[in-house]
Amino acid sequence: MIGRLSGILLEKNPPQLLVDCNGVGYEVDVPMSTFYNLPGMGEKIVLLTHLAVREDAHLLYGFGTAEERNVFKQLIKISGVGARTALSILSGMSVADLAQAITLQEAGRLTKVPGIGKKTAERLLLELKGKLGADLGATGGVAHDDATADILNALVALGYSDKEAALALKQVPAGTGVSEGIKLALKALSKA
Repeated sequence: MIGRLSGILLEKNPPQLLVDCNGVGYEVDVPMSTFYNLPGMGEKIVLLTHLAVREDAHLLYGFGTAEERNVFKQLIKISGVGARTALSILSGMSVADLAQAITLQEAGRLTKVPGIGKKTAERLLLELKGKLGADLGATGGVAHDDATADILNALVALGYSDKEAALALKQVPAGTGVSEGIKLALKALSKA
């Protein structure tokens, strides 16, 4: 319903902001990753938002990037993960780190986030596998080129797990072409 806010930042009280949009002040909860990148008080701000309508409240959540908002929406679809937990996850780790943890199936990294126990971490890994991960350039925590994604997809198509493929991809030098990268990754997998 409310997909974007553009206005003046009036207050910062982590994790909540007050944004004035033409005389209407919106209270918006944001993850700490967005909070740290905010402009100063009284400056113009643009946030992508998600409106959660509950029986007892209408809550607005704001994000600095579309990627963060999309991950938030994926997280709140999972049973047992509410908006507060999703904000906590996005505050505790970047989208790239979360995607890498999902790809490599590392529950330990998720349990370091406050409020995430072992069972919730395992549920997140199971539910988000294939939805987050390789498609977000998760193998190194930075955006990768199309060749890297193609190599990863080829390895998965050959029957290797996401974790095996991501580990093998670390052995491939950056900038390597797709066919050469697949050969190098397969060599690395054969030695493992």
